[in-house]
Amino acid sequence: MASKIKITQKKGLIRTLPKQRSTMEALGLHGIGKSVVKVHTPSISGMLKIVSHLVSTEEVE
Repeated sequence: MASKIKITQKKGLIRTLPKQRSTMEALGLHGIGKSVVKVHTPSISGMLKIVSHLVSTEEVE
């Protein structure tokens, strides 16, 4: 079974690059404290590298 990852937005998007803002939107995060659960795939890992300073992650069963 594929592992899942919980992604929580910790910082706002003011003074971030347009690429970072669009990545956050693609992840489905629209505000500080909001969380989403995604299947951990290579594409999600790449997105997390772009916005690693704006989010926190944890493994979910």
